Amino acid sequence: MATPETQAASPKPPASKPAATQRPGAPGSERSSKPATGRAPERLVSLDAYRGFIMLAMASGGFAVANVFKANESLRDSETWRFLAYQLDHVAWTGCACWDLIQPSFMFMVGVSMAYSYASRQARGQSYPRMLGHAVYRSLVLVALGVFLTSNWDPRTNFVFTNVLCQIGLGYTFLFLLWNRHPSWQFLAVALILIGDWALFHYYPAPAEGFNDAEAGIDANWPHLQGAAAHWDKNTNVAAAADRTFLNWFPRAKRFEYNAGGYTTLNFLPSLATMIFGLLAGGLLRGSLKPAAKLAALVAAGAACLALGWSLDHYGVCPSVKRIWTPSWALFSTGWTFLMLAGFYGVIDLAGFRRAAWPLVVVGMNSIAVYCMSQLIGGAKGWIAQSLERHLGGGLFTCYGRLDPVYEPIARMVLVLLVIWLVCCWLYRQRLFARI
Repeated sequence: MATPETQAASPKPPASKPAATQRPGAPGSERSSKPATGRAPERLVSLDAYRGFIMLAMASGGFAVANVFKANESLRDSETWRFLAYQLDHVAWTGCACWDLIQPSFMFMVGVSMAYSYASRQARGQSYPRMLGHAVYRSLVLVALGVFLTSNWDPRTNFVFTNVLCQIGLGYTFLFLLWNRHPSWQFLAVALILIGDWALFHYYPAPAEGFNDAEAGIDANWPHLQGAAAHWDKNTNVAAAADRTFLNWFPRAKRFEYNAGGYTTLNFLPSLATMIFGLLAGGLLRGSLKPAAKLAALVAAGAACLALGWSLDHYGVCPSVKRIWTPSWALFSTGWTFLMLAGFYGVIDLAGFRRAAWPLVVVGMNSIAVYCMSQLIGGAKGWIAQSLERHLGGGLFTCYGRLDPVYEPIARMVLVLLVIWLVCCWLYRQRLFARI
């Protein structure tokens, strides 16, 4: 199963083989939370469906709802449009909309998938050094692919590492080093990462009074964070300062000064905590608990993470900012990913609605292909939309005049998404899966 990060198991699992004998003390031997059984784990259909849902959401571009709302004053008084425009777009800095949960879902599913994919490799007899080598290889390829896709519309390679593939790649090998360890080690790693990230930001000096916002790419009317929260303000934090050094080590047309959206390379550190939570969830689902107990544990974990993340933000420990993946955001967003996985697991794997999940599964099993299509040929102005308009006429997006032109961008994205889904369906039927 291909994903932008990893794969849980092959579409047609091979025959079982005895687990590889490991030397004493090797990671994944006596420290394993669940010893190898010598049999590859069964597919987790709910994970395929969850991934497919997130991939379709990402490829839809929010159906251009936010752009339509901003461009049409006639919609400004509609509470429904205002709600949809907010939820289908990223928040400017603090807070959370539905759209902000796409990347945390990616990161979380990396860990869930790893719990399955490397257990499958172990069951096929692969040694730990070989699996470690594969993890390093996957890290490098994901970072390279992320840079390639980010550079798609630039005249030269754009060395930035803030998109989801780069963020996953930067943390993937570290995640593998925690695979098959006891959950206590994984929880400890989460605590150290989040506390360390908090300290890194908190003890970095906040901007002095009179700081020139324009030099950091901050609008004059930007709602600055106040008090202790100022250490997590846009483009004046420690991670932004690190990028002003790190990213200028690479060849550039001009010196890097700031990211317009406030995203930073060091996001991969706290987002690694999100991936570790996914690894814990994968271990839980592979464990010996009864299915109902697994579902209850996922829901409880989700509620606990939501409560803790909200509390850290509400009581001023650190603000919840997705664009720099603050510890409060890492916990709060992970709470939602636990609950979403629980929802898919309960409906599909427990209640048995697997056949109904097929439209999502065909996308989730080829998510590398979907991600590349959405970045290279998707979008309202991409090759798919242009080809549809070229061959079927521009009126296609307004049903040849029967649809209000206001809705044309939405109809355009619906049709682009349909084409991407049809390609995934064809690839699935041909048993063609892009893998790393």
